[in-house]
Amino acid sequence: CNGRRAKLLACDGNEIDTMFVDRRGTAEPQGQKLVICCEGNAGFYEVGCISTPLEAGYSVLGWNHPGFAGSTGVPFPQNEANAMDVVVQFAIHRLGFQPQDIIIYAWSIGGFTATWAAMSYPDVSAVILDASFDDLVPLALKVMPDSWRGLVTRTVRQHLNLNNAEQLCRYLGPVLLIRRTKDEIITTTVPEDIMSNRGNDLLLKLLQHRYPRVMAEEGLQVVRQWLEASSQLEEASIYSRWEVEEDWCLSVLRSYQAEHGPDFPWSVGEDMSADGRRQLALFLARKHLHNFEATHCTPLPAQNFQMPWHL
Repeated sequence: CNGRRAKLLACDGNEIDTMFVDRRGTAEPQGQKLVICCEGNAGFYEVGCISTPLEAGYSVLGWNHPGFAGSTGVPFPQNEANAMDVVVQFAIHRLGFQPQDIIIYAWSIGGFTATWAAMSYPDVSAVILDASFDDLVPLALKVMPDSWRGLVTRTVRQHLNLNNAEQLCRYLGPVLLIRRTKDEIITTTVPEDIMSNRGNDLLLKLLQHRYPRVMAEEGLQVVRQWLEASSQLEEASIYSRWEVEEDWCLSVLRSYQAEHGPDFPWSVGEDMSADGRRQLALFLARKHLHNFEATHCTPLPAQNFQMPWHL
């Protein structure tokens, strides 16, 4: 694609290679929105996830990790955060996008910088995380000897602490998670074991933080059942088994928001029956996570790039 390239200077002295494609002058209304794309490991904006929102008609800003392609430095977490910071600053102060017109989109390990940006710039419009995970430690442990568990955990925590879930929980805006049902990278056993996909843990931690009363024992159990479903038919069966009334769920959530405001965590579900909590839990899970039947590196089609749900 024909984009405008620029080198940005991060606060640590690293140069960050970026490319911007401006769709604000087109007839497509989504061109007024900017999608900042955070690539995965061994990903580059030239050939990475940037193509998905671009094909969907959005303005896009891609950047390469420190040490990747035209960017200098090494991709340690603080350097990554510094790079993301200068990219967001560039989008706001040079490209002229307001935070509420910026969407943060990430694939795989790019979830770290995306959740850092969401935490640090809470007014951004939305966050979309594709094939990402909650925490690097379980994924590191799966490829190392079990006898090294303590060493691996300490090393990751001290030097590569990609705590995506912790950062995401500090963002109050709309979030969509895309789970790949045949993911061979962020599963801790085998791709066919969908319950070992760490995207599940990212969803559960987000919902437990935002809606702790809903995600009590009954809610947590039924969302786990829904996540374990191996097909769309099985998912729909679980949803209908609990007779989820979407209009009722929306009414409950809107009433709570009108009375208490938008800030999380919410105490909705506190004085509710177990069946009510199950309905709300399933409703919220379905709104926050979409499945994509593919492996980890399959490009996400433009039609699967959807804005997150919000009240």
